[in-house]
Amino acid sequence: MRLSRRALLTAATATASLTAVPATTADAHGTLKSGFDHLSADGYSLLAAQKTGIVTNPTGITPDARHIVDVMHADPRVRLTAVFGPEHGFRGTAQAGGSEGRYDDPATGLPVYDTYLKSGQPLADVFTASGVDTVVFDIQDVGARFYTYIWTLYDCMEAAQLAGKRFVVLDRPNPVTGRTAQGPVLHREFASFVGRQPIAQAHGMTVAELARLFNERFLSTPVALDVVKMTGWQRSRFYDAYGLPWVPPSPNMPTPDTALVYSGTCLFEGTNLSEGRGTTRPFELLGAEGIDARWAAAANELALPGVRFREAYFAPTFSKFQGRTVGGVQIHVHDRAAYDPVRTGIALLVTAKKVWSGFAWRPDDWIDKLTGSTRVRTMTDAGAGPDEIVGAWQDELAAFRRIRTEFLLYR
Repeated sequence: MRLSRRALLTAATATASLTAVPATTADAHGTLKSGFDHLSADGYSLLAAQKTGIVTNPTGITPDARHIVDVMHADPRVRLTAVFGPEHGFRGTAQAGGSEGRYDDPATGLPVYDTYLKSGQPLADVFTASGVDTVVFDIQDVGARFYTYIWTLYDCMEAAQLAGKRFVVLDRPNPVTGRTAQGPVLHREFASFVGRQPIAQAHGMTVAELARLFNERFLSTPVALDVVKMTGWQRSRFYDAYGLPWVPPSPNMPTPDTALVYSGTCLFEGTNLSEGRGTTRPFELLGAEGIDARWAAAANELALPGVRFREAYFAPTFSKFQGRTVGGVQIHVHDRAAYDPVRTGIALLVTAKKVWSGFAWRPDDWIDKLTGSTRVRTMTDAGAGPDEIVGAWQDELAAFRRIRTEFLLYR
């Protein structure tokens, strides 16, 4: 049905929905240049004579760690008139599940509008009220379906179309590489802000690639979309290979190491165990009161590729078990190329339930939203092993991988 409607779109709309603005060739040393680097180097010609608003957060920086809003505001070649803040806010002052609201940015005087938990017509009304002609998106993603910034991207694309605005995506690296997709694919009946559409749990794409996928496959009517590519990025390379500064995209994503494990261990948000929030190693430390060395031993017995587990004890300063000492594991990835974060996350769920009698899912079955179906929860409860659970989603994952290849921009 969607394909037949697409066939009726005008050629102009179809072209706009897939435009990838060409960027210059990377220098001889393979330096990574982001979409913003190319936009600014070209004198913002893509935004010429346009009142521009930008959806961004603290990760929208230049290689010398200046924020792009400050840079654009000071440049007479671009008419930056508004900023749109996602979860955690434009300047990043809010914790998980919060935002900064509507205010005027003290540094630039620009109006900052809150997009968090807004979608559809209400978000379109925000874009209309702002008076912008073009909405730009520039936020660092971490490669996991349940990281909400990619759904802010989706919601803003849909709202921009409803409001009759152009949409421009400035690309940044997938910090955990774009080698392949891993994990279960969301079932539509479990759609939420941690997964609007059927993509894999670890999608292996950049935000510009996702924008192309969203526009062509998931939006009922495509938005007028341009993407500004990176140069110098290779799908097989991790973020730290480029020497770029890392800004935490959210308060509990302090390092690229966190991003590496996140697409697997965020599943512990759906349990009564701590996922390490309130520690200096969120999502690398997992535990609960009553867990002892047996969990690390059981996980190590599985001989999972690229990773080892250490018996660990910690006292979270906030979130689950605040101020109480808990036992659990610390994840130590020793071979990033071999490591599979989603399979590892599943193995840790299975072994935690096996060795700790206190294991429980969150009462609201949040695990189903995170994994995209009831499968992980019901199979784990039925005593299935990690390989059996991972094997159960391989057909849907293979189908997503085929679709994904149509929208990749880099080798």
